[in-house]
Amino acid sequence: MAALFRGSRNLLQRCNKHVDLVLVSSRSMASKTPVGFIGLGNMGSPMAKNLLKHGYPVIATDVFPESCKELQDEGAQILDSPAEVADKADRIITMLPSSPNVIEVYTGPNGILKKVKKGTLLIDSSTIDPSVSKEMALAAEKMGAVFMDAPVSGGVGAASLANLTFMVGGVEEEYTAAHELLTCMGANVVYCGQVGTGQAAKICNNMLLAIGMIGTAETMNLGIRLGLDPKLLAQILNMSSGRCWSSDSYNPVPGVMEGVPSGNNYQGGFGTTLMAKDLGLAQHTATNTKTPVPLGSLAHQIYRVMCARGYANKDFSSVFQFLREQEEEPEKKGD
Repeated sequence: MAALFRGSRNLLQRCNKHVDLVLVSSRSMASKTPVGFIGLGNMGSPMAKNLLKHGYPVIATDVFPESCKELQDEGAQILDSPAEVADKADRIITMLPSSPNVIEVYTGPNGILKKVKKGTLLIDSSTIDPSVSKEMALAAEKMGAVFMDAPVSGGVGAASLANLTFMVGGVEEEYTAAHELLTCMGANVVYCGQVGTGQAAKICNNMLLAIGMIGTAETMNLGIRLGLDPKLLAQILNMSSGRCWSSDSYNPVPGVMEGVPSGNNYQGGFGTTLMAKDLGLAQHTATNTKTPVPLGSLAHQIYRVMCARGYANKDFSSVFQFLREQEEEPEKKGD
């Protein structure tokens, strides 16, 4: 009887090992299935390239066909619409400029939800209104798909180096599946809670980023007018209590740092238009929650004025140049 028990136990152990191997194999095979990517702009393109570098076949589309060529040359399959992507991939990442773009890509006539398959994981890395993320999650759920918001922080440089921070909102049980893809594109992946909480974290971060950038630009400008060398001033700030990301990693003064937009006539990076949009989201959510954000509101107005004054397509650190121009205007009027 004991021998029979031992034999049954050994057989059960072998069966369990076989099941484990099958599960591992299926997960491994799933990892090799195509990943859809929609939105190949300044951020989306390098993110999609990093998926390719990690061995994921990428099926992509963008409203501007010229944005697809570089990714296609690196091996991605390019299709004509989000619906076509959804028909061929059961894991899809979107990276789009604004809430209306997200609504169109998901629910429009050629949108993802027209052909999405049941069980598809939809990850939106756009920065949009949290309420829109919740709407998209409900719409996806009706189609049997799962939607998660996963906006990013870090900018174009971090996107290229796969060093982004992802703030993820959605069903916790699906977080592991999302994490597998996001770690190919970022160094930090943080679960924030239910759908919309990723967007909430991103909006708060960008409001602080804008306030910090304006403060850094004002400080550097004042120091320069007081006769301080800008590189020396930046060095002092970065070893003192005034240190922040805008001063030590993304300084807005031309010539202080290499490899940042201020050293390239404020080209590339994170556009002033997008910063104004994100601050508008912060303002909207602050109003809805009756939260006082006086500095956030002022930052929003400054970036809106910059958009109207020709800075819309420049990096948001061009607020330094904008402030310099403001001090020149009274002098011109005095002349």
